[in-house]
Amino acid sequence: MEYVHYSVLQKPVLELLTVNPEKETKMVDCTLGEGGHSLLFLKKYPKLHITGLDRDSQIIKKAEERLSEFGNRFEVKNIWFNDFFKEQEENSLDLILFDLGISIFHYVEANRGFSFQVDEKLDMRLNKDSDLTAATIVNNYQEKELADLIYKYGEERYSRQIASAIVQSRSLKPIETTKELENIIFHAVPYRYKHGHIHPATRTFQAIRIEVNHELDRIEPALEGAIKALKVGGKLGVITFHSLEDRQVKWLFKGHKEGEESDLIWLNKKPITADEEECKINPPSRSAKLRVVEKVEKGNHNGKKSYKKDF
Repeated sequence: MEYVHYSVLQKPVLELLTVNPEKETKMVDCTLGEGGHSLLFLKKYPKLHITGLDRDSQIIKKAEERLSEFGNRFEVKNIWFNDFFKEQEENSLDLILFDLGISIFHYVEANRGFSFQVDEKLDMRLNKDSDLTAATIVNNYQEKELADLIYKYGEERYSRQIASAIVQSRSLKPIETTKELENIIFHAVPYRYKHGHIHPATRTFQAIRIEVNHELDRIEPALEGAIKALKVGGKLGVITFHSLEDRQVKWLFKGHKEGEESDLIWLNKKPITADEEECKINPPSRSAKLRVVEKVEKGNHNGKKSYKKDF
């Protein structure tokens, strides 16, 4: 089976998210995808057990086949990560990893309209059982609702012009495919914006995808649950790909590491980004940022510094 996704920041992830190789330990890979990060950890730590989470049943099949050689050291759950941590036992895990990026699989194999590079039906659901699709949003949201979500989740400066063009176009016929939507957006923005460093439809597609899957709504409750589930000495890493995600992660971690009730320390002074070599191999890694924390006894850092390694 072919695997199309390149797991980002592999070296720093393995260097910072460490466990004692001589002990039985537990890890949760909160965004399993095709299983790339889990594969690295299972190979490195022969006594590590991983539970992989993903809400996409299609991609789970690929991960299960890829990691089948590890037997009962790996299990998978078809669940949103925020729902998983509602039930997870406190102080039970040694490692937790979130890779919040959308897998390349979804752009090239899922056939659900995640990319405007190919002409597909507007869908964008990670969970195919969900009722809300990209087509529903594009064809049914009021103009102000569309403009607001494109601005909020896409940080798109021309959100109002784009929303107006969408509403005008759908009044003639429903917008059904990615190429139809891309064409509407392209002609809605100023000439100079059409030829900028990113395609003018990029931010709008991101915003719609976030809305379809409620992506940002899941981060904070999932991280709070993950921190509770970590053992003291356990490590939590989060990889983000845009400022909206990274801002949430940064401020939540900061809130946990300050004050008398602080229970986290940073393991990297600044967010880690991909080096030049990785960016050449895997261009999407340019926007990746890794933040890693370690859980400590509340209010007792035992003289530990706020970071261990500066990349």
